[in-house]
Amino acid sequence: MGEFDIVCPVREGAANEALRYALRSWAVNLPHRRVWLVGYRPPWAHGVEHIPTRQAGSTKYRNTTMAMRAVCEHPDVSDTFLWTNDDFFVMRRQEAMPVFHRGLVRAVEAYYASRGNGSYLRGLRETRDLLVSLGHTDPLSYELHVPLPVTKTGMLQALEVGGRLDVLHKRTAYGVLAGIGGTRMRDVKVLHRGPGFDTSSGFLSTMPDAFTNGHVGRYIRESLRRPGPYETRRRR
Repeated sequence: MGEFDIVCPVREGAANEALRYALRSWAVNLPHRRVWLVGYRPPWAHGVEHIPTRQAGSTKYRNTTMAMRAVCEHPDVSDTFLWTNDDFFVMRRQEAMPVFHRGLVRAVEAYYASRGNGSYLRGLRETRDLLVSLGHTDPLSYELHVPLPVTKTGMLQALEVGGRLDVLHKRTAYGVLAGIGGTRMRDVKVLHRGPGFDTSSGFLSTMPDAFTNGHVGRYIRESLRRPGPYETRRRR
């Protein structure tokens, strides 16, 4: 069993079938010590640790920042943990979770600028400007939809440095300030219902519609049919 905990923020009230299959994937493919759900714990979730948080922030970004701080300040979470989302699926066995980055922030910015100009892009630019002001002239992006190894002390420092930003890109701020390096990979998020998604990395992530109605969701559910240790068995 791995020495690190897996930590996942969960929003309130969702049925969250994606989380069920994410938990199954971590159980079989990502060695770990314990799983912590932060925020909400679905009634079917079994054998997981839980850190309740008030999800009263004005945006999801503020909520996840509050969740991250609660994790880093909790004495029972491992000092290094794997930060995930509830739609991060590990589809192939990893003996240890690698560190991945997405390439230079400026390249990621160009991609999102071509798709619109929302709060995510604003947060990307503000996080980049903050890092540049601290001497990181061409920072890497860590905004990937795969688990990220995080140290408590390093993340708390990143949250402190970026505390004035409304939409802090926490993964990027942490990765750059802590100097974690890593290997470049393409993001694994699948946005569409159709076939043609890439499974070569061993990681997948989905949009809700793609998981529920798409080829990728069917692939994930068929690959992870067996209930895992982190869910109550369904009555037949």
